Amino acid sequence: MKSDTIVAISTPRGVGGIAVARLSGHEALAIAEKHLSPLTAHLSPRRATYCRFANLDDVVAVYFPKGYTGEPTVEISCHGSLYVQQALLQALVDGGARLAEPGEFTQRAFLNGRLDLSQAEAVADLIDSVTPAQHRLAVSQLRGGYAQTLRELRKQLLDLTSLLELELDFSQEDVEFADRSQLQKTISSLHFQLSTLLSSFSLGNALKRGVPVAIVGKPNAGKSSLLNALLGDDRAIVSDIPGTTRDTIEETLTLDGITFRFIDTAGLRFSDDQVETLGVERSRKAVAQAEIVLYLHDATTPWTEPDLDLSGKATLVVHTKADLLNTPGGVGEGVLISTWTGFGLESLKQAILNTFHARMGDDDTHDILLSNARHYEALKHVRQALDAVSQGLADGIPADLVAVDLRDALYHLGTITGEVTSDELLGNIFGRFCVGK
Repeated sequence: MKSDTIVAISTPRGVGGIAVARLSGHEALAIAEKHLSPLTAHLSPRRATYCRFANLDDVVAVYFPKGYTGEPTVEISCHGSLYVQQALLQALVDGGARLAEPGEFTQRAFLNGRLDLSQAEAVADLIDSVTPAQHRLAVSQLRGGYAQTLRELRKQLLDLTSLLELELDFSQEDVEFADRSQLQKTISSLHFQLSTLLSSFSLGNALKRGVPVAIVGKPNAGKSSLLNALLGDDRAIVSDIPGTTRDTIEETLTLDGITFRFIDTAGLRFSDDQVETLGVERSRKAVAQAEIVLYLHDATTPWTEPDLDLSGKATLVVHTKADLLNTPGGVGEGVLISTWTGFGLESLKQAILNTFHARMGDDDTHDILLSNARHYEALKHVRQALDAVSQGLADGIPADLVAVDLRDALYHLGTITGEVTSDELLGNIFGRFCVGK
């Protein structure tokens, strides 16, 4: 790890009321105090000091002996003038600091043991969060609930590996330290915990990226009209001509703090038109990837079963064109709406929320939701390795071969929390951070 002192503006780029420059490293205090006046100005730990910076600006400086990075840190708040920001940075660099790379402050926090790697990635998610649900998920993971679950899994794997490794040390004695039936029970328990985490990825990723909602139905069922009505904007082209929508159109809408990605799709029907046929295929793909499906039915026409595989999907039937019905009743199960008058739209939004919460379950499970694609791939490798361990135990293969698969499981689990890292991995993770964090 580099031991030099780094500096960056940690507030967003541009003009603002104030800007904050952050210094981190063993020389942070000495470099900062070179520029503060009066010359007798001295920064006391964790106390805000009002002073002048190099005859450039009046600032407020705070010194942390062990700051966010785990190193001595000084944060200097100045006015948000672009000139002041750049001049202040230049003075600190001239005084011995180096401009920080993207994510370098958080990378140092990880390397200094302030955060594990999964928590460091949650910092980026917290910065990127724009809805209460995304914020809640990121904060929960940053505070360590998810990391604790991974640490417990790793401890159990280490215990198993240690027992088998001990047997290898006494291989000439033909001693068996690990009861094979108990090992199988432990592996089954670990497999169940991993499968639970992996199955939560769909929901966790939906909370992080936005819950995908596919709007499907036959041509002229009112799909594009519904998208426009939900958004309050003419986002999709609406006409009486069947097959107007030939591609998927996606827009986001936040309901009760949760982002939903509504996907308007091509009408489901057989067509000789190649372009329309491609649109229908994309509609089916949108359904396959959706968490929730809104199946639209024109209430002025007889009901027909969807020509779609909706198994495993949370599906809401939406009867449209209520304004054209003589009597609004008798359309069957589902939500009756009119995009023309707005009738039923609030009921539909509430139904979407209810459907999502039913799939999500108890809010208290947020700390064990898997939302990171890198973690998802690593945990799949862990489960595959445990499958190999279980099969090996069942087949009675030697302990040294079983231990190889257990080490493989430990390796992939370690890439999540940071016990196993590489410069390439760290560069890929922290390179996506903003400068100053």
